[in-house]
Amino acid sequence: MLDLLKAVVLGTIQGLTEFLPISSSAHLRIFPELFGWGDPGAAFTAVIQIGTELAVLIYFRRDIWRIGKAWVLAFFKPEWRGHLDARMGWFIIIGSMPIVILGVLLKDVIEKDFRNLWIIGTTLIVMGIVLGIADRLSRNDKTIENISLLDAVLMGLAQALALIPGVSRSGATISMGRALGYEREAATRYAFLLAIPAVVGAGLFELKEIPHGDNTYGWGPTLVATIVSFVVGYAAIAWLLRYVSTRSYTPFVLYRVVLGTATLVLLAVGVLSA
Repeated sequence: MLDLLKAVVLGTIQGLTEFLPISSSAHLRIFPELFGWGDPGAAFTAVIQIGTELAVLIYFRRDIWRIGKAWVLAFFKPEWRGHLDARMGWFIIIGSMPIVILGVLLKDVIEKDFRNLWIIGTTLIVMGIVLGIADRLSRNDKTIENISLLDAVLMGLAQALALIPGVSRSGATISMGRALGYEREAATRYAFLLAIPAVVGAGLFELKEIPHGDNTYGWGPTLVATIVSFVVGYAAIAWLLRYVSTRSYTPFVLYRVVLGTATLVLLAVGVLSA
């Protein structure tokens, strides 16, 4: 029963933080350690993210259906090959390749070395500052209709940095999108779509690790956390898209810097163990 209650808390944290540019994986590493629960494990973190990606699939179902349909039609009908949705399908596939390839090649490093809290605290601060600078200096003159292959590759490379907990998948992609001149909502929307193949793939890849390995929780708590992350995450998507249409990312930048600094201080005084 205690593990199930912990799962509800961790699922809520995942749902609240996955789509905000503040790194859900960092929160799932820092707060369980702060609560005295220990590291829930890389596999647990990856699998419960399937819940939040299911929320993306449902929330963006019309966009995904339209993109998928156009992408398939482009194979058979030449007139569809220049269509934005058909190109978007390719952009998402190509943009997902860096994080997929590096995720497989660096699996052991990701699951052990990268989960060090000294690294996480530092990346929270550094990437928060990067997000703040990119957001403030952005030309803000591109919509999602302006996306090009080069932009898709660059945002895909940025997303791959999120293999390091503390970077934030959405935060890294949004930072690159803003640096390239995309409007906040366009950068955020594309970040959500780009994450689908990588997150779902990583979750499915790690399913086999749940019953054993370095994971604290078994199937029951993992399933509960996944369901909770879906429910909370769905609400978070709608809120974030409304928020960024009129406001900056400054509150998230400040939060990242404060959390990262607090993590490093707690490590230094021995409250947290790396």
